Parts: sequence; C-alpha cells; structure tokens
Amino acid sequence: MPVSDYMALALSHPEHGYYRKADPLGARGDFITAPEIGQMFGELIGLWCAVTWRQAGCPAPFALVELGPGRGTLMADALRAARAVPEFGRAAALHLVETGPALRAKQAETLRDRAPSWHETLDEVPPGPAIVVANEFFDALPVDQYVRTPDGWRLRCVAFDDASGALAFAADPDRAAPDGLVPSGPMDVPAGAIFEVCPTGTEIAGAIARRIAADGIAALIADYGHARRGAGETLQAVRRHRRHDVLADPGEADLTAHVDFAALAAAAGSAGARPWGPVPQGAFLSALGIEERTARLVAHAGKKQSALLREGCRRLIAADGMGTLFKVVALTRKSAAAPAGFESQTAGVG
Repeated sequence: MPVSDYMALALSHPEHGYYRKADPLGARGDFITAPEIGQMFGELIGLWCAVTWRQAGCPAPFALVELGPGRGTLMADALRAARAVPEFGRAAALHLVETGPALRAKQAETLRDRAPSWHETLDEVPPGPAIVVANEFFDALPVDQYVRTPDGWRLRCVAFDDASGALAFAADPDRAAPDGLVPSGPMDVPAGAIFEVCPTGTEIAGAIARRIAADGIAALIADYGHARRGAGETLQAVRRHRRHDVLADPGEADLTAHVDFAALAAAAGSAGARPWGPVPQGAFLSALGIEERTARLVAHAGKKQSALLREGCRRLIAADGMGTLFKVVALTRKSAAAPAGFESQTAGVG
C-alpha cells in the first residue's frame, strides 16, 4: 500500500489508530507540543486572534476553530488571554475539529465553560466568518513518498517482506510520479532519494482559504517544516519521547512528516486567500511579546515556577529549541493588511 495509506491507517483506524486511543500528550505520553511547554504560547495566540478579529471589523458572531486541539490547552490559554477584549469572547462560537475520543474527553474537561462543538472535519463547521488555528496539525497528515529509481520517480509503498517476516518499503515500478509533481532542476537527485507530498494538507489549506476568501477572517498555522521544496525523507515515528521505527508497531507510535509550507501557501493562494510568511516561530512569538509576557509572569512566581517559565520561553523561541524549525503562516483575505507578527513580511512563501 502507498505510504500515505499506511500512515492514515496507523493514525486514524477506527479501532486501532494511534489518535483513536489514549491521550498521547505529556510526559507520560509520547510527545509534548508548544501549548504544554508554557502558557505564554496559547496566550499570545489568543491575543493574535483578538487583534486580527478587530482588524477585520469585529464580525459577530464568528466561529473560532481549532484543528487538532490536543487536550484543549492552547484554546484554554488563548481564551483566558482574550478576556482583555470581552466583545471577542462574546462573539466567538468555539468549534473543535477532533477525531479521537480520548482527546475529545480531555477537551471537554478543559473547555467545559465554553461549550465547544466537535466535528470530524472542517467542512462540518457551519459557514460564516471564522478564525482557524492549526498548531502541529498538518505534520500528522498522511504523505505520499516518491523514490528516485533508475527509471524515474516511483511511488514508495509499504509491503510485507516474506524473507524477514516484517513490513518493508518498496518502490512500485508501475506507479510513476504524475507529470509536474516533482520539480525539475534542483530536484535532479541520485537514485534512492525521497520526495514527499501531502495531498490532504494542500486540500485542507485550500478549504480554509476558500472559506476565508468567501466569509472572512483569517487562519494561523504553526508547525515544523521547510519553507522551500526539496528532496529528503522527513517521515518519522515517535514513541515515549524517542525516535521509533516507522514500520514497527503501527498504531502504537506517532507518525509525522515535515510540513511543506510552500505547497500550503500555493494551495491557499490558488483558492483565493493571501498567505503570509512563513516566519520562524521564535521571531513570530518575539514580535508578539513573549519575552515581556514571561517577565511579567516571573515577577509573580516562585523560584521553581520562574525557572520553568524561563525555560519554557527559551524552548519556544531558541534556535536549538522550537524557534527555527517551527514556522508560522497566516492566511487572510487578499485585501487585508499584514496580520500581527507578519508586518515585515511579504505575502506568500518566497
């Protein structure tokens, strides 16, 4: 089967899928996301949403949508910070796009005061103005892989190897890459090279863009990945905070791949929205004032909590933490001014 089908089954199978079972987050889980590192991340996202809403003319009501909300930590922090703009909270109807029962239960507990509505897909969210937040969502979407062979680019698949009795990767000689899918020129690489595409990701980016173009308001996407397209395998598995064999224990480990921000921006632009960025997460959070916010929190915290706050801030913005590998893109209507954190950027991914 194609790598994308394997990834989709391992993550989303109704009974055995990774995200359909236990809560994978936190020290006792398999990985930690930015909202779990420090409250400052979600707070700044909340203020970004409130400022963006005001810039768009304060439409009311509007849908506040999060794709893949985890435990609800980001949204809880965001809504707490957005209390500084009371009319924003009154106008917002909270919608969460989440497929995992265990995570939905966590979100219900964390966000019980906001009475969220849950959806399997973005398409289920009622039409109208919306702010869409997607933090570490696109990296978990299935990717297709193409491997360079002497005969050209061929679809990479997962097959059962009779000799070893285990799953193994294999190129399908009869399934070539569609014309134009793999860029030429710099992509003229040696045999064995891997090129990844994420059709589901570009479809969702296009759907978000069409909604923004038709109804307003904006989207904010934060994830790890690359700004320019290139060959290279990024598919990885993580289990108990350690790298894991991608083909071992399907359904028991998280599977992710780096986000192709150029492809997302191109899809959003073609669908009628204006993409901004990507900017490194560190630069984005610094522009929003994360260091000043951390200093204010530290001023009222004990010694142990102060150390945790400072370390959380460092991890979020430092080059050896999440500050460079993680990037942020905003999508707005084409007529909109630059959103907060993107004032020095030109539209689109260069």
